[in-house]
Order: sequence, then structure tokens, then C-alpha cells
Amino acid sequence: MFDHGSATIWYQTRLVFSNLAHELSSNILGWRRNRFISRTPPLIHTEMSTVLVTGCAGFIGSHLCERLLEEGYHVIGVDNFDDYYDRRFKERNLKPLLNRAGFRFVEADIRDEQVMKEIVERRAVIIHLAARPGVRPSIKTPKLYFDVNVRGTLILAEKAVEKDAEQFIFTSSSSVYGLSETPFREDLPADKPLSPYASTKRCCEILLHTFSHDFSLPVTCLRLFTVYGPRVRPDMAIYKFAEAMWKGGTITLYEGGRLRRDYTYISDIVEGIILAMKRRFSYEVFNLGYGRPIEIRYLVELLEKTLGKKAKIITAPKPREDMPETHADISKAENMLGYRPRIAIEEGVKRFSEWFIENAVEGK
Repeated sequence: MFDHGSATIWYQTRLVFSNLAHELSSNILGWRRNRFISRTPPLIHTEMSTVLVTGCAGFIGSHLCERLLEEGYHVIGVDNFDDYYDRRFKERNLKPLLNRAGFRFVEADIRDEQVMKEIVERRAVIIHLAARPGVRPSIKTPKLYFDVNVRGTLILAEKAVEKDAEQFIFTSSSSVYGLSETPFREDLPADKPLSPYASTKRCCEILLHTFSHDFSLPVTCLRLFTVYGPRVRPDMAIYKFAEAMWKGGTITLYEGGRLRRDYTYISDIVEGIILAMKRRFSYEVFNLGYGRPIEIRYLVELLEKTLGKKAKIITAPKPREDMPETHADISKAENMLGYRPRIAIEEGVKRFSEWFIENAVEGK
């Protein structure tokens, strides 16, 4: 539940949008860019650009930075070690990157305009992963989510235009679809999100469309579907289930585990991001998922098998902010990016469990 009355929340939300509109109008009046970017076909990059990755110490960000360095890119990684979860998880993710040639790390908040101005290099590719995550926590602090996610994205987009960025890749979320019919297609309105978190992601997509249209900033929005694998965030269901099972605790399954999610393995997501980076569009939105949703109770069965532990299950009603199903139609990404997810849920959970056991035994 909200901490304040609904009237207060609506007032705060309106105030956030009002401030954002004022900030946008005051900062971009003088910007003009004459470069024309064709909507079709996309341009394929051949040169090795500098890539700025926000949220580089997180689950997806650390895997992405590794892949970029393997391909020879110079990477500037930004992370503020947000207190949403224990800083030690991110420090462990970041540690192998710090001694890699071609990697520079900056501990900073994307809302710090001066720092963002200093670290965004001219003609860089920007891959914007940083955000305040979590559907359910956003219910309690919507203003914080709008400040970090929307205002932070606005500041970064401003700097991208100022520095003539090569392109701006934004990681959105399947949560923007809300109660839309499945499978989710990119041409659905996505105008009924169920949580403040989802709302912030949709707001950012719309904001970036404006930047693409008015200032010729090349933008690609990637709607990610339930990413999992080694280094997954500790608040994600697969990690929470595994930890509880490993320690002999109970797990809660909503609606008896009949909710359905389109689980997508981390290496497939990273591949999708790289494919999007190597093409340039004026503005496009793509789903990155596996395309085969499963019931959560099947996930638990796979964890029981791969961890060698029996789950102690309790059931509860679905929270109002939770979506009953996510299911990606990935045909657009297949056709325009060449995206082909390869890791089925059975193999992905096996890999996750191997990583989890190693880290649980070693107390990491």
C-alpha cells in the first residue's frame, strides 16, 4: 500500500512530470542536429566505438561489459552501488573487470549532471542499463523510482545529444505491457502498466522517442523478459527460491505457481544487446525474450532437480501489481536483428544452479 493517501500520490506524480517537462524544455531549446538517419535499412557498425555502460556492476551490466571487452571495445562503466541490495554483490561482479585492458570504471549516479557531462565521450555508444529495479518495491516509493529512472534517463539523453552520441540503447522491461494480450508485440499500446516501476520504463521509452524525433538521437529500446543466470540479483524469484531451498526455508508461490514468465538466459540477452548495438535505427523497440513462457511451479521443479533439494511451498494470492503472464513475440527482433535465443529453461536453470551451489558453498 502507499504510505500516503491517493490524492498525495497523484499530486507527487503530477509534480514529477511537471518538473521533468520544465527541465526538458529549458535544456533543449538550442539543440539542433542536421544528421539524417534513415529508418530503413539500419547502419551496421564497422568501427570500434567507445561504449558507455550504465549499471555496469549489476547482473546484466557485468556480463555485457565482459562481452564488449572480448570483442575489443573500449568500455566506460558507471555504477553508483544503489542500496536496493547488498553492495557486495555488485563488488563481486565488478572485480574481474577492474584489471581488464580497455575498461574504465566510474562510481557515479546518473542523476549527477556534471559527472555525466564529463564521462560521456563524443560519438560514444551509450547502453543505458542503470535503473531502480523492482515491481513491488516501487509501490511504496513511486517518487524515488521516477526520480532515478525517468530523470536519470533524461539527464543521460541530454548529454548524449550534446556529445553527438553514435546511438542510445535503452533497456526497458516486459512489465510495460501490463495486462496486454499475449504474446506481447511491440506494436501494442502498452498504456496500462501495473506498477510505478513499469510506468517509469514506459515513460523513458516515450521520452527517448521525443529525443529521436526532435534531435536525431538514434534510439533503440529493448524490452527484456525475466532475465536469469549466474550473478542474478538476489531479489529475483529464482535466487530467492534457490536460497530458501538451500537453507531449508519456505518459498511462496502466487496462485499455486500458475503465473507464467518468459524466462530468458543472460547470454541470450547479452547477444541481443550486442546485435542491437551493431545496427543503428532512428527509433525502434524490440522484445528480447525466449518466446516460451513457463509456469513458475515448473521453475521450482527444475530447481529441485538441479539443486538436489525439496521445496517447502506455501501459496498466496497474486499481488495486484504482478502480471499473470509474460510472453514475448520475438519475431521482430529475429527479422531485424538476427536475434536467436539458444538456451532453453532446462539448460539455463542447470547452469544457474551450478553457479549458485559454488557460491553458496564458498559463502560468497
